[in-house]
Amino acid sequence: MALYSDKVMDHFQNPRNVGKIEDADGIGEVGNAKCGDIMRMYIKVDDGVITDCKFNTFGCGSAIATSSMATELIKGKPIEEALELSNKAVVEALDGLPAYKLHCSVLAEEAVKAAVKDYYDKNGIAYDPEQFKNLEDCEHCHE
Repeated sequence: MALYSDKVMDHFQNPRNVGKIEDADGIGEVGNAKCGDIMRMYIKVDDGVITDCKFNTFGCGSAIATSSMATELIKGKPIEEALELSNKAVVEALDGLPAYKLHCSVLAEEAVKAAVKDYYDKNGIAYDPEQFKNLEDCEHCHE
């Protein structure tokens, strides 16, 4: 059995939505140099819908693949729906990841949430801080 699924390899070798949105409505950055993976997610929102999203990721192939898939899963979705994106959904969409690479999918989920939180903050939109409590620290980096 191959270590990585065909979908992981495809999203690593041909990542979707790579780049930067200069006038992004929300930007989220998660990870740190200590764990080696840093993801920055950019979203453009129009009428409550994510009309565009891009990412820049410094990290391994799994980090790039999960970032790419996360952008595909939230593009065109209402912002509230994007907030519901789970790392499990990213892993399932990629047909799995090795257990020791699951933290990459967690970073992808957190990057989306961080971008949405930034959008909410910039626009004075009220939210439940509990939704974003895991963004304060890169927990899996301390294992």
